Amino acid sequence: MRSSHSTLLRRSFVCGALITTLSLTGSASAGAATTKDQCPSVDVALTGTNVDEIRGSILCLTNAERAQHDLKPLRENAKLRKAALAHSSDMVSRSFFSHTAPGGSTFVDRIVRSGYTQRNDGWSLGENLAWGTGELGTARGIHEAWMRSSGHRANILKPVYRELGIGIRPGVPKDATVGATFTTEFGVKL
Repeated sequence: MRSSHSTLLRRSFVCGALITTLSLTGSASAGAATTKDQCPSVDVALTGTNVDEIRGSILCLTNAERAQHDLKPLRENAKLRKAALAHSSDMVSRSFFSHTAPGGSTFVDRIVRSGYTQRNDGWSLGENLAWGTGELGTARGIHEAWMRSSGHRANILKPVYRELGIGIRPGVPKDATVGATFTTEFGVKL
């Protein structure tokens, strides 16, 4: 497992990790190039009623970035989304920001628990985390921060990934009354 890393960017905090396993038995940001017509709501702040719009914007920006690099688009997966949303919610409610929950649960543990894959299957998984306020808490702000970070960029542009779960929760780990917290779970079953 590659160790995770984190970077503080103004009022946005991002953290990325990726892990790949085989079966145990054997550039410029799309956010700048993508118009509001292509990916609506990229500059809209999260409210309690527009989570689906913002999630769609993250997916749109991710796939626009992948298209610029001749990569297949990712499709949403409900089980990965469940794991992502649970982690964003947990980080806001328990005031922490990490790929590993205070009890020791990792993103791989969360994804396996969601039913997306089993531990002994072949898979490749990754996770990007971020939180932000103001324009840095929008889909564009978070996406651009991820694209400036080598680990997050690697997850977004990893050719093998086929599916994505996006979990967005109002609030940030330090203050549940402002901004938004984002978790994206990347996956492919091999």
